[in-house]
Amino acid sequence: MRTIVHLSDLHFGALLSPTLDPLVEHVTRIAPDLVVISGDLTQRAQPEQFEAARAYLKRLPGPQLVIPGNHDVPLYDVVRRFASPLGRYKEYITPDLAPVFIDDEIAVVGINTARSLVFKGGRIGAAQLAEAVSHFHGLRGSQARIVVTHHPFDVPEGLDGVEVVGGAERAIAGFERCKVDAYLSGHIHLVHFASAARYRPGYQAALLQAGTATSSRARRESNSFFVLKVDADAIQCETQSWNPDEKRFELLRSNRFPRVSNGKPPAQ
Repeated sequence: MRTIVHLSDLHFGALLSPTLDPLVEHVTRIAPDLVVISGDLTQRAQPEQFEAARAYLKRLPGPQLVIPGNHDVPLYDVVRRFASPLGRYKEYITPDLAPVFIDDEIAVVGINTARSLVFKGGRIGAAQLAEAVSHFHGLRGSQARIVVTHHPFDVPEGLDGVEVVGGAERAIAGFERCKVDAYLSGHIHLVHFASAARYRPGYQAALLQAGTATSSRARRESNSFFVLKVDADAIQCETQSWNPDEKRFELLRSNRFPRVSNGKPPAQ
């Protein structure tokens, strides 16, 4: 079994500061095999926000797989937004915008969906999809297959102003052929579970949207993060929620999602 901690939407520059130390302590106690951070490390992509985010990531256990979000692209600095949208992210966090983690039990592939041309939305391009798919087709074991994006593949009903990631239908079609088991994303600051069957009937991969771990901009619910326990048959997703009275994260609920790969080789 492998344990993955999934954090999203840290938003340094707009923090709920009391969450910071307890989150580090909680994640350290879990001792995960991988920590995934699915974008929006900063609020406005300012150098001091990236510096603070970098320092915080160093306090969390490794290995880590980190991707940017739309807030990691400058909003008001128009020149930088288009000339070097993720320049500061690459300088302070990592130059790798397509990170991959593969071991004997899990294969986790990150995709950068942040774009200069839109303020909130994101997209998966054809070249990005081809690169991601190649990692899964290259597997020689029965690893659980997981995709990480910032922008979601599903949005809760009634949530205005948020759209699914651009290129979602094409991406899901490609990933279904690879038997991807789960999709991790953030962006909406809400915990939300859905199924890839909304795109491809019969394809029951889990769409898992994490809430914000540390931002002061939570929506209708407490700050939270996921702990994923991956075995040969399923992915158990624990929602760890912030308790402001006790000043700690604690288990809110646990959901089990059967794997679609089930150890079979990916379709070619």
